[in-house]
Amino acid sequence: MSLLKLFRDITVEKPVVVVALEGWIDAGFAAEQAMSHIMKHTDPTVLGMFDANELIDFRSRRPTMIISDGVNKGINWPKIEILAAHDGFGNDLLLVVGVEPDLRWREFSREVVDLAFNLQAKFIVGFGAFPAPAPHTRPVRLAATSTDEELAKQVGFINGSIEVPAGIQAAIEEASLRKNIRTIGLWARVPHYVASMKFPGAAAALIDGLCQITGVSLDSSELFAQADITGEKVDQLISESDEHVNMVKLLESNIDISEGNALEVDEIPSGDEIADELEKFLRDQS
Repeated sequence: MSLLKLFRDITVEKPVVVVALEGWIDAGFAAEQAMSHIMKHTDPTVLGMFDANELIDFRSRRPTMIISDGVNKGINWPKIEILAAHDGFGNDLLLVVGVEPDLRWREFSREVVDLAFNLQAKFIVGFGAFPAPAPHTRPVRLAATSTDEELAKQVGFINGSIEVPAGIQAAIEEASLRKNIRTIGLWARVPHYVASMKFPGAAAALIDGLCQITGVSLDSSELFAQADITGEKVDQLISESDEHVNMVKLLESNIDISEGNALEVDEIPSGDEIADELEKFLRDQS
């Protein structure tokens, strides 16, 4: 029995599938902002919804109750939806939005990939962001995970072999191998000291990366304008502490002298060290 219920016929042709589900690594809320930007500027249509009762543990991801003067006005249930959209040049997009499943990852990933395959999708692209040793004074760069070596090279990647906790995007990447769909995860590297605040520059980098890889056309200027404002606020906060000023200068120096290293560091942390940092970041968010 399918986990996906479609409400209407799908009319998109050879879409780019974009996946951004809440619940995994999203430093600076970059993936959330990037997907919100796409939805704001493409006016998407809801095509269907995945069965939340089969995929979500409501005790770990509780719905919210709306209370007005003691009266229960309803409950907002976590959901996972499929939306159809297109850019200004008629390129079709299929957006997978909502919360990351708690259960049945393999089945969910297969259904996403099967849908993409049946629609002859050009790409499946996932959004994410992680805290990195990078300064806010330099452009946000991306790192990739992909089933396609050439795609990963186009974006840049972490050198060497590491083992880190996986999100649903990793499962979708793995499932895409059997259907031979080009799939990539785009990861914005957000300065670690602003990872818990909105950082629009990282969202803009994700949008531009999506456009560069897939050929869709989306305007990121609004996000860059927001990034300028955020940068000024961070500059002001940093300037109040000599320690913070020196930290940023050191990060700038490391970035400027590094070449060919997706993390811009001389030594790649071990898998355990990266996993510990990611888990600490998630605990801080909750």
